[in-house]
Amino acid sequence: MSKIFLASRNRKKIEEMQRILREHAPDLDVLGIDDVDGYEEPVEDQPTFEGNALLKARAGFQATGLPSVADDSGLCVDALNGMPGVLSARWSGTPKDDDRNNRLLLQQLADVPDERRGAHFACAIAFVHADGEEVVEGRMPGRVIRELRGDGGFGYDVLFVADEHTDERDGAGLTSAELDPAEKDRISHRGRALREVAPRVAKVVVRP
Repeated sequence: MSKIFLASRNRKKIEEMQRILREHAPDLDVLGIDDVDGYEEPVEDQPTFEGNALLKARAGFQATGLPSVADDSGLCVDALNGMPGVLSARWSGTPKDDDRNNRLLLQQLADVPDERRGAHFACAIAFVHADGEEVVEGRMPGRVIRELRGDGGFGYDVLFVADEHTDERDGAGLTSAELDPAEKDRISHRGRALREVAPRVAKVVVRP
């Protein structure tokens, strides 16, 4: 079985990435940070998603010797000049807490009218291996709603309705947290980026 390292501790994110990668490499053994004893995560101090993704993937490859994949992603809100952006996971401070982040975002957008609540999820996925490194990007446009909805996904999924799931008749729609996993994979920023990089990952890790 071929092995790859996924530089994340987020189990839901790992499961999401595993599903898509295994479409191209069914026998892929995906290891996360918690599967590596004594792994020290690098400080995510880069100003861009691409920079942080590369930082994490390079650290993973150096620590494990395995082809390594890492993503950096976040929610970019128009009314907040693109923030939280790379600070999405730590928007309300440390330790990271999805519920606290979501409630802070709702407070910050409380007076913003519906027509100005546009946003997009952005993602950069870095793949680092013995023969080189590359980064691909994905985006999912949509808007931030006014209440938490859904119990799937993670992060800001409970507040975000993608353009592809907005009902034009009344402005309602399904949040990312209300989508089934296959549909979320199809339209999400991470799904788009992963589908682009997955064939390259398979080519590197699945040797004849």
